[in-house]
Amino acid sequence: MYMPGRKLEELSFYRKLSIYGQKLGVDVFIFTPDDVDDNRSRIYALSYNQAKRSWTRKWVGFPPIVYDRCRYHGADNFRKITRFRQKYTKLRYLSRPLANKWTIHRLLSENESIAPHLPSTVHYRNRKQLEQFLKKHPIVYMKPKSGTGGRGIVRLQRLRGGRGYLMQGRDAERRILPAVKVTAAHIPVRLAGWGLQSKYIVQQGIPLELKDGRVHDFRMLVQKDGQGKWQVTGCAGRIGPPFSVTSNLHGGGTAISMETLLKNRFGTEEKVTSIKEAAYTLGLHVAQHLEAKFGTFCEAGIDLAVDPSGHVWLLEVNPKPSRDVFRLTGDLQTYRNAIRRPIEFALHLLQKKAAPNTDTHLLDRVPPSQQSESHRDRSV
Repeated sequence: MYMPGRKLEELSFYRKLSIYGQKLGVDVFIFTPDDVDDNRSRIYALSYNQAKRSWTRKWVGFPPIVYDRCRYHGADNFRKITRFRQKYTKLRYLSRPLANKWTIHRLLSENESIAPHLPSTVHYRNRKQLEQFLKKHPIVYMKPKSGTGGRGIVRLQRLRGGRGYLMQGRDAERRILPAVKVTAAHIPVRLAGWGLQSKYIVQQGIPLELKDGRVHDFRMLVQKDGQGKWQVTGCAGRIGPPFSVTSNLHGGGTAISMETLLKNRFGTEEKVTSIKEAAYTLGLHVAQHLEAKFGTFCEAGIDLAVDPSGHVWLLEVNPKPSRDVFRLTGDLQTYRNAIRRPIEFALHLLQKKAAPNTDTHLLDRVPPSQQSESHRDRSV
């Protein structure tokens, strides 16, 4: 989607994606729904010229595979991408939207290997229900069902002696909201005053604070590889800025290697190894379970927390994850893998189509008249 000024939010990522595509023999074009000529079924797409280190525009037909990186940022963009998907139903998508946080939680709860890692979660209905939940859990998080990037997340902490709650969070623009003491009756009023009227889920708070008071969590990237198998590409820690209830990098968080963060907290190599193994196993189970529910997709960003005992908790699943956390920790090999794997998986799907007696519908979904010879088999 275009941002104000027709800027693309992830243009640097698309440049790297294009370069890796060229190395693997795959043409990569960048486009938004605004670039589509519906009357002639063609796209005025961006193409990166590595030799000239510049972007150029060219008319292309629809590719056999579309890698959806649309982040909606508003109702207009959501309607725009919805119209596009409804009009071009025969396109094959490398990635796909999943569902809101509440639906994802309910689906993951069905899996007995995943359920023990899910914080207690309810769909927010009213103040009375919230008060009952707060009696069970001294800290809770309220999250918009469809929010991303830490927008609109509220943290409630029960104060000693039943003297109300400490309420803090981020507004819809990710700005840090100052901590205030409130009664249960004032919580809905505060939410409205902060412009946070979205439908919420209420989730058991996992202790995330480090010794300096800042919160932290872990971002895991799980991706399909060039053989179509799920792999944990990597996992890294994120530490939020002071006074923030979230650790998202776009909200001012900093990145740190998983090993360093776990070693600082738990000390021994044995404990760190045990936690990593549990986290990696959980990440693969989550991706496999969601794929069984929603169909094939190429990657997921999985947010994890580790409590003081070392138990791993699943906080959130993002079907359109960033991979900057690995670049920021200096883990450049993992960062390169994270960029390359969607291209490798796309190539795997194309090769499956080309092989005899396998999936023959991949390119046939796009009429031959819409494909040039150079793009007929290897464009994304």
